[in-house]
Amino acid sequence: MSYGNLSLSAKIFLAMVSGLIIGLFLQYGLESPDWVNTWLTGGIFFVIGKIFISLLKMLVVPLVFVSLVTGTSALADPSTLGRIGLKTIGLYLITTGIAVSLALFAAVIFQPGIGAEPAAAALKEITTNKSFVQVLVDIVPTNPVSAMANGDMLPIIVFAVMLGIAITHSGKAGVRIAGFFSDLNDVIMKLVTFVMKMAPIGVFSLILILGATLDFAEFAKVAKYIVLVLAVLLIHGLIVYPTMLSLLSGLNPITFLKKMRPAMMFAFSTASSNATIPVTMETVEKRIGVNNRVSSFTIPMGATINMDGTAIMQGIATGFIAQFYGIDLSLSQYLMIVVMIIMASIGTAGVPSVGLVILAGVLANVGLPIEGIALILGVDRLLDMTRTAVNVTGDATVTTIVAKSENELDLEIFHDPKAGMKFEKGEATH
Repeated sequence: MSYGNLSLSAKIFLAMVSGLIIGLFLQYGLESPDWVNTWLTGGIFFVIGKIFISLLKMLVVPLVFVSLVTGTSALADPSTLGRIGLKTIGLYLITTGIAVSLALFAAVIFQPGIGAEPAAAALKEITTNKSFVQVLVDIVPTNPVSAMANGDMLPIIVFAVMLGIAITHSGKAGVRIAGFFSDLNDVIMKLVTFVMKMAPIGVFSLILILGATLDFAEFAKVAKYIVLVLAVLLIHGLIVYPTMLSLLSGLNPITFLKKMRPAMMFAFSTASSNATIPVTMETVEKRIGVNNRVSSFTIPMGATINMDGTAIMQGIATGFIAQFYGIDLSLSQYLMIVVMIIMASIGTAGVPSVGLVILAGVLANVGLPIEGIALILGVDRLLDMTRTAVNVTGDATVTTIVAKSENELDLEIFHDPKAGMKFEKGEATH
């Protein structure tokens, strides 16, 4: 089979493997001479990787806003949106609670902080996250344009939903505006397919830089922590989510995971839930069969409040840092950690390493030294990539469950292995 006939997920996989091999060769084979840092990892591939991420982020706000307005205005019964919202938020909070509880249990049982050595990474200036009360206040935008400029997902979602509802109650004017947004949504989706064609090149550049710059000596110092985080992430992503999908929707989780590969690979390579939103939405709609009326709400919402992978890292990291400093946490402190991580996940931006910001607030509130973050800072990039893939899988799982419960899932598409293959090959889907 020629390269041109490969699916998008196969091309991305080849790009990841080849990028990692070449990156490791540059670091350990050539020992990273100055010209490699100047022209390759700090030059050509750095520019390509950053442009690719910027292209994805460029799509996020217009895609979320237009798609959500289109989906909301298409609802015959606006009360359906409230039902979808309650189901979505409830499931996201439940999965996050399971994630952090599983992480703390693993940290207590396996004690990764005992005997660990501090990594050499310097502690960055890390500021704590917004308070939960402030997040609630900021949900309603005082300036929707400013919210879009800053990429604040929750205010954008609220404004788009309100506008969509207003369109449904505006008679002939609403019909004309709804038609405009529907056409605009098709155009933006076409733009998404254009960006998809660049995906293998962008992923290759990002992974090459990772392979050429990661200090694997740091991994040996905190190896137990890394293995434990990865193990719990895999359990949550490959056991908890599939079990929920099977129990709550009756769908085949193997089929679901196979169809989610492109979005999972994008999430891994970009380490950003927000940057992956266009790919996740296109995947759940074209490959899994979720109606845009559901996905336009649940996917952006998930990228904002569903941080299961991040919750797992924070739970294990808290236990790791406490054990390293010889501090015993009480049951009440563990419960506080669970509640804090769940609350902090709401309104957190889906950008790389945001978990460290939340972790700083958690550590401060349970009396652990924030300086302990330096223990894991040097190895966080790889873990950040993995937990983002878990976050995106969770977004799609909840979306599929909600869609099935609302009869907004096309089962023919879900069971068709070739559904959405035009998207898989980076071709137009509209």
